[in-house]
Amino acid sequence: MEAWRRGLDEPVRASAIARVGPAHVATLKTFDPPPAALEGRRFEGAERRGKRLLFPTDDGDLVLMVHLMTAGRLRYHAFGEKVPKTPAFRLVFENGGALILTEAGSKKRAGVWIYTPEQVEEELAHLGPEALGLGAERLAEILAHEPHRLHPLLRDQRLIAGIGRAWSNEILNVARLSPFQLSTQLTGEEVERLAAAIDSELKRGLELRERGAGDKKVYRVHNRLGEPCPQCANPIAQVDYEEHTIYYCPHCQTGGRVLKDRRLSRILK
Repeated sequence: MEAWRRGLDEPVRASAIARVGPAHVATLKTFDPPPAALEGRRFEGAERRGKRLLFPTDDGDLVLMVHLMTAGRLRYHAFGEKVPKTPAFRLVFENGGALILTEAGSKKRAGVWIYTPEQVEEELAHLGPEALGLGAERLAEILAHEPHRLHPLLRDQRLIAGIGRAWSNEILNVARLSPFQLSTQLTGEEVERLAAAIDSELKRGLELRERGAGDKKVYRVHNRLGEPCPQCANPIAQVDYEEHTIYYCPHCQTGGRVLKDRRLSRILK
C-alpha cells in the first residue's frame, strides 16, 4: 500500500477532477456526499492509513478512501494510455489522466468511499498503530494483551495496521516463528526477532515494489509451496483455509513438524 501511495501521490494532484464514475454498484460504498461533489476540486495528494489509501481534497472538505482488499488494483493512467473497459471505479482528471480501480474475479470486495474528514477519522479510529517502525517495546505490549496465534494477530488491523496475509507469511519466516504460536508465549528474544522482521520485510517489499517488481520477485515464501525456504532451503509447506493460505517452513518455524492441511484434516496441535 505504501508503494501504491508513493506512486500515486504526484499524478493525482497534478490536475483538477473533471468527472467521477462510472462505479460498480458493489464498489461505491457511500452516497452522501455524492461522487459529483469531487468534481472541480483537486486532490492534495495520496495518503495511507493501514491498508487504506486516502485522497484528501486540497480545500479540506472531502476525502476519497479506497480499500483494495485482496484482488483490487488502483492505477493512474495518463492521457492516451490504454485503460480497462469495465473498471470497478473511474475518476477522470481535467488533463485527461484517470485514476482507475479494477478487481479480478467475480467477488467485488474492493471499496470506494467519499467522506468528510470527520467521517474518515471516525471510520479509521479502530485501527492499531502502523506496522512499519512499530518497535519491540510497543509490539511486546500488543502481544501480551491477550492470547492470539501469530499469523491472525499480525493481520488484525485493530492491533497492528498495514500487514496482510502475504506479508504475515514473509515476516514469520524471517523471524523463524510458527504461524500458530501464541503471542503470550514469546520470549523477549523472539519479540525482538519479530519486530526486526516486520521492519526488514516491509522495507524490502517497499523497495522492490517501487522498482516495479511483481509478486514472484517480492514474495519468497507466500505462494511458494514446495519451493526452497529462503532461510534453510527446505521445502515450504502450507495450511489451506477457505479464504487464505498460510505458508511456512517446517524446519525453521515449527520444529520440523508439518501441520496438516485443513483440506485433508485438522491442524495438528
